[in-house]
Amino acid sequence: AGDRAHRLVFLGDYIDRGPDSAGALHTISRLHWAEPDRVTCLMGNHERMLLDALQSRRDAAHWMHNGGEATLDSFGVHEVADLPRDTLDWIEALPTLHADAARWYVHAGFRPGSDIPDPDDHNRLWIREPFLEGDHDFGRHVVHGHTPQRNGRPERRRFRTNLDTGAVYGGALTAGVFSEQQGPAVDFLQVKADG
Repeated sequence: AGDRAHRLVFLGDYIDRGPDSAGALHTISRLHWAEPDRVTCLMGNHERMLLDALQSRRDAAHWMHNGGEATLDSFGVHEVADLPRDTLDWIEALPTLHADAARWYVHAGFRPGSDIPDPDDHNRLWIREPFLEGDHDFGRHVVHGHTPQRNGRPERRRFRTNLDTGAVYGGALTAGVFSEQQGPAVDFLQVKADG
């Protein structure tokens, strides 16, 4: 396959729960800027909460309750508006969907019965049910995260793969390895949390 076949797709939630959101954003955004044709970074609901926090005190309080304080601490600031402008601009430009010939990549999922792919960004960032129940065919295999698998293993289903293996709770960070021809993952790579 050679070098050309190599592509990275990040599914979002780069901030809020770990000790170094600033470092994570720095690393991922630099990868993206260095090779925009080979690195895709999607928005997650935590990035959306950060952007919403810029708009209202209520949204700012919601974000702080969901890990925003850890993100601010990692940047050495006290207010969301004090985050670096280039970081905020990068987050704001993140798409909520990526596709290749065999798969849809999305942070959370799609509403069954919606247009394919679901055009609603809120669903793409936040949905759990009814997306997670049953097997829904969206025309391509759906690769997503958002809902942690407490058993530490990726969830393999006929029409979707959930790569969230609970890193937020100290579980492994998981990547799926995919081929060009088939939708489901052909392998998984995991990095266990230190501890």
